[in-house]
Amino acid sequence: MNQRANGPLRVLLADDHEIIRLGVASALQAQLQCQICAEASDGREALKLVESTHPDVAVVDLGLPGLNGLDLTEQIRRYFKDTEVVVLSGDDSIDTARCALKSGARAFILKVDAVEHLADAVKSAAQRRFYLTPHSHGALQDTKAPSPKRSPTRTSKNLTSRERDVLQLLAEGRSNKEAAAILGLSVKTIKTHRATTMRKLKLARPSELIRYAIRNKIIQA
Repeated sequence: MNQRANGPLRVLLADDHEIIRLGVASALQAQLQCQICAEASDGREALKLVESTHPDVAVVDLGLPGLNGLDLTEQIRRYFKDTEVVVLSGDDSIDTARCALKSGARAFILKVDAVEHLADAVKSAAQRRFYLTPHSHGALQDTKAPSPKRSPTRTSKNLTSRERDVLQLLAEGRSNKEAAAILGLSVKTIKTHRATTMRKLKLARPSELIRYAIRNKIIQA
């Protein structure tokens, strides 16, 4: 079991809406004897807090600014293996759920189902068990089937992690200078990453980055 033997289950909440964090925290504390050890309003802040607070479970919203929920989940599971992830989303598409589970989440819970399922999902994740609602069960089964072929030049999986970082920030409307400051890079390097990203994704104009990011759920409309 991932939960610490001595002490309550420690949970990090990552959602850019304070009212949702408050609601989730209240629901979890009422149904579980857990401690909300940290809260984050964007993905980069969440990743830093995972590193500093070492939660048992991170409850992650997919539509986070700065670093979207899928990339955040992937990085948590890659670098902080003692922290499990439960994804909370308003998007009910099977493809979104499949991507969340492939990124390493233990559960994919729709926000409309949070009252019924979230506490059990967090408890299961702490025990390193998948928690499957009927919706996420279908998505998990889908991950075992051959994926439809896609052009490798049209998927963000063909990008480096840094290129995905730049893509998200520019698609959110950040300037080259702002993206450079956030990532600790030069403006010239940001421009180089942007050009490489557009070439890999076969995008003709910078404005197409936003449409691509929305279609591929890197940012929300």
